[in-house]
Amino acid sequence: MDFIRAVAAVVLLALLGQAAVVTENGLPIHWDKAPSALSQLPTVDGVIQVNPWDYLQRMALYKLLINSTDPYMSSMGPGDKESPLWSLPLQLGWKLRSGRLTDPSPGSSSTCGLESSEPICISPQSWYACMNYYMSVLPFLAAVQTGVVGKGEIQLHIQVPAEVAQDYCSSFTDCSTKYPDAMTKWETFFQSLQQISNSDDTDFSKKDNILGLLWAAEEVSLQTASSACSERQKLYSSPEVRFGQGWLSSAAYVSAAHFHANIERSEKFMAPLPSRVLQESDRPPNIADLSAEENHSLYIFGWMNSVNQLLGGSLVNLWRSAMCSPQAREKGQGLLHDLILDPKFPGSSLMAILTEMTTSC
Repeated sequence: MDFIRAVAAVVLLALLGQAAVVTENGLPIHWDKAPSALSQLPTVDGVIQVNPWDYLQRMALYKLLINSTDPYMSSMGPGDKESPLWSLPLQLGWKLRSGRLTDPSPGSSSTCGLESSEPICISPQSWYACMNYYMSVLPFLAAVQTGVVGKGEIQLHIQVPAEVAQDYCSSFTDCSTKYPDAMTKWETFFQSLQQISNSDDTDFSKKDNILGLLWAAEEVSLQTASSACSERQKLYSSPEVRFGQGWLSSAAYVSAAHFHANIERSEKFMAPLPSRVLQESDRPPNIADLSAEENHSLYIFGWMNSVNQLLGGSLVNLWRSAMCSPQAREKGQGLLHDLILDPKFPGSSLMAILTEMTTSC
């Protein structure tokens, strides 16, 4: 298999990847059951209490974010499914359905997250839940702080179990103190939305600017989460750890291309990720109880690690250099699409294409 095609496939499969069933009626898992208004969340003494360890409440954060930012997303295209934020709740749904929101601790008797007992529970010990915390709670707090959600008129507190309180932030001030870079990026994104939306720029330029700010915030949040959640990742098998590392490393490619992860694109590229947590005995691409597509995606993640070691990071640097303008980034998104979805595309030519694009910058 051509290793360049492998790298490109990882890019989209990783950040947008999901198990076979990632939607219900074209929307994220349990989307219709999640609260759609701040007034539907629990309140104590006038302070909204969000429990992000309840799947429906964490999904509500995404619903509120998407609904509140949609008025500024017209440059993404017509309809209500064009927001580039859609990939985030879709990923959360995959994590739920694939059992990745449960406690991975060896010998754990916890039923949190198990569909047969506590299906909407999210374990604070889950590495995937921890990673997602920084991609849901942090942007939501920034959106509230900037008035995009709640118009600056609400008080909010994030509930964190006492036994892991030291591992998570629970308010805007707390998160800004612990993770200033990530919170600043999210503030900048939300503060800029209305300004960009109301500008005289073309929709093409508006779209590129919004996507650039969003991916900058997402990439820093993933880097922050990777450090904060690293101890939890050690609880998983070696195959699962390699899978998770491949997912993280792909962020640089998608971010540099300002990929437009609307719901249609996200769903298209989300089918092949594994439908269960990998065990130590699993050997992709020959895992009997996983589909051919799932085995293939896992095989590609193995290739990603090999390519990173072989090229010493030079491919991602070349990719970033090539994504030097809105037009180049648009071409980069097309390259990602063709490399993965068009079997006739000559993947071996990618380096030459990127070099030519870089020369033209």
